[in-house]
Parts: sequence; structure tokens; C-alpha cells
Amino acid sequence: MSSTKHIRRIIKTTTGGRSNAPYSQAVQIDQMLYLSGAVGLDPETGKFAGDTIQDQTRQTLKNLGEVLKAAGVSYKNVVKVNVFLQDMNDFSDMNAVYTEVFSERHPARSTVQVAGLPLNAKIEIEAVAVMGDIEDQ
Repeated sequence: MSSTKHIRRIIKTTTGGRSNAPYSQAVQIDQMLYLSGAVGLDPETGKFAGDTIQDQTRQTLKNLGEVLKAAGVSYKNVVKVNVFLQDMNDFSDMNAVYTEVFSERHPARSTVQVAGLPLNAKIEIEAVAVMGDIEDQ
């Protein structure tokens, strides 16, 4: 009986945020890329990019974009997003910024309110992407 071997690649970048927590920013298994949750910390200062949901959403998406770039793909490769909000009242303001990045061919998405986020962030976003070229139908 033979077993299939899968190739795992750990993605790291300093431009997509930093953490001392025991997790990888992203893990690629074969053609799938799994991005850990990111928050709106500016990687240069280690502080939140701002106090508003718009500021934190914009920085969170920028951080995810840097991890995608380090893996050799872009936002267009994202197929699933999970958004965690500290306050569901921020939903429409978050969406306004979210559509700046995902304006067409939106990935599948879930959005939930949570009891708390790391460092008291207003938002955390995780994503799943596929490697290689994407052809839309």
C-alpha cells in the first residue's frame, strides 16, 4: 500500500506583520495556501494602524497581501475568507474597505462577531488561496 506524499512549505515575511506566537503566517500544502489570521498591526511600528475599523481592516488586508506576495500569489488567488469582528456594528464599514481589495469575483466568506481578538483588535481576517493561475468562468 503506497501513501501519497504532500509537500508543505511555510511562508514567512516581515512585511506582513510579525508575531511571537507559535504559528506560521501561511502554510502551503500542494496547490493550497492557508493564511493564518491577521490583525491591523503596522509591521514597522508593531502598533495598530489606527483606532477605526476602516484603518484596521485596511492594514489587515495589506498584511494578508504581503503574505500572499511572499507565497508568489495575489488577492485574486483567494477563494475563502473568514472575518472575525469584535463588534458586528462595524460590518458595513468593514465591507466598504474590504471591497477596495475584493471588488470583483468575491471569494466565499464568513463573518462572525467574536468575544475578543488578540491585542483587543477590532478585526482579524484569515484566508485560503489556491496557487497558480486562476481562470474565471
